[in-house]
Amino acid sequence: MKTGMHKKETDMQKLFTCKGRAVFFASAVFLAAILSIPASALADGAAKEGSVVEIDYVGKLQDDSIFDKSEGRGPLKFTVGSKNIIPGMSDGVIGMMVGDNKTVTIPAKEAYGERNEKMIFEVPLKNLPQGVKAGSKLTSPQGQMITVKEVKKDSAVLDANHFLAGQTLIFEIKMVSVN
Repeated sequence: MKTGMHKKETDMQKLFTCKGRAVFFASAVFLAAILSIPASALADGAAKEGSVVEIDYVGKLQDDSIFDKSEGRGPLKFTVGSKNIIPGMSDGVIGMMVGDNKTVTIPAKEAYGERNEKMIFEVPLKNLPQGVKAGSKLTSPQGQMITVKEVKKDSAVLDANHFLAGQTLIFEIKMVSVN
């Protein structure tokens, strides 16, 4: 019995003295498990912070209605971790490799934020384009999309919230390229 125990200790000593590689690998796997990072994130070619990726996607709401898709426009290209993509999408592609498919569910706070009632306001009709009606889309001088919610006799109720604010978003993603 002592011989078996001694043999295991020797194997363990070899494992931890192999130029630090086994220790590093074991630590990386342990860290990946704790952070819920897919094992593929440890491999070369996996998307990580700073990678430029291209994805095909279908964006859906919780009722399964499609609000956007890349089909017909080509893949969406972005830098992982950049400010020009919603955080939940950027985080969702980490660890993916070319050809991987994944469904990512993004809560409102990691997408376009919660709806903000302060962004709904009333303005005189004389300040808006003639013929504006409920459902019309306007663009502010700063380039922000505004939806006309209601038209009254002398005023209109406008909503400057993003149309996806307050929504949980579900993306079916296929990784097309990672650089």
